[in-house]
Amino acid sequence: MKLYLTKSDCATTNAVALDDMFLTKAMPTTAGSKMLDGYMSLFDAEVVTKLTEAGYEIAGKTNVGEMAVDLLGETSYEGAVTDDNGTLLSASAEIAKEAKAVLCFDVNGAPRRAAAVSDLVFVKPTYGTVSRFGTVSSACSGETVGVMAKTVADAKAVLTAIAGHDDKDGTSLSDAQCEKILTTEKAVKKVAVAKSITASADDSVKADIEAAKKILSDNGIEVAEIDDEILTKAKAAWNILMSAELCNNVSRFDGVKYGYRSENYTTIEELYTNSRTEAFGELLKTMIIYGSDVLSTDNYMSFYDKAMRIRRVIAERFAEIFAEYDAVMLPASSKKAFTKADTDANMYLSLDENLYTAPATITGLPAVVGGGVQLIGKAFSDSALMDAVKTIKEGK
Repeated sequence: MKLYLTKSDCATTNAVALDDMFLTKAMPTTAGSKMLDGYMSLFDAEVVTKLTEAGYEIAGKTNVGEMAVDLLGETSYEGAVTDDNGTLLSASAEIAKEAKAVLCFDVNGAPRRAAAVSDLVFVKPTYGTVSRFGTVSSACSGETVGVMAKTVADAKAVLTAIAGHDDKDGTSLSDAQCEKILTTEKAVKKVAVAKSITASADDSVKADIEAAKKILSDNGIEVAEIDDEILTKAKAAWNILMSAELCNNVSRFDGVKYGYRSENYTTIEELYTNSRTEAFGELLKTMIIYGSDVLSTDNYMSFYDKAMRIRRVIAERFAEIFAEYDAVMLPASSKKAFTKADTDANMYLSLDENLYTAPATITGLPAVVGGGVQLIGKAFSDSALMDAVKTIKEGK
């Protein structure tokens, strides 16, 4: 049960931590998996280089769930981080309370959930505006490097340092596009509340939504509820796409080139099978099997292809909403605290919680969490979303 860092590691005013999905020459990179226990990279992730060049100090790393696809880090081979009552704590969130910021790899919404339950800010920028070069890839089409911090100002300052084009990342946008996320071209004036998604959360989360609605209204921002039925389909679609992409991405971990190697084998097939069986956790193995199944000849069109079509439909629905509204408000999680008992009882809880995080993930749209709520906006509206979240936090 480790945070990896201590409060003293974050004593300087410009200390930035990394969750353990970023490659670093000076520190091991495990991605929360026994498969990469002790792995040392030969190079730094692009965002690490950019932080250092901008004058930030890399304080160290935080524990993360295996391949960043779980709820709040409970699947890390180091063990879950909990308080004395068994409540799950995000290692990144605990360190973000002390450091300037923590860079997090948002694959399955875990950093957004962590920020929501810990009263922190998390910015998931527009897809392609921050380089993913040097990250341990899990689900390439949705994963995003984001920033967790105590305040919007701190998150934006660190985001400013890491945003920008990178030739080493094939999905990286131009510098001109990347710069758009740092400037408020149009302020948030109308906010749509995702009605049914919000209704599925518990009373404490609904109270945060209601408080945010009042604060925005008091500041002259129009708030209205919308039909969000199509957006609810993002959960199932992203679970399919994420599992399929994860299946392909982790296939490189075979016990041969690097990482954990089983001692119990006589053939190369046994080496592959036993190394992965012994090193991967139960959630990851389940997702790999599911991903293989949806990519099979029999199921490809029925599952994977259909999920891709749903992705397009969701993007089109967001475009319709943003023709009238500037942002969509919804929870980042179903409740404000999760326990180890919750995840022990339901190993797939993180996939269920995708109801709240998958809409922004599957479309690559920016999402900002603060004050216990999540705002999603159209591409490159990141700065306007941060301004709105700042208003919410200041009004609480």
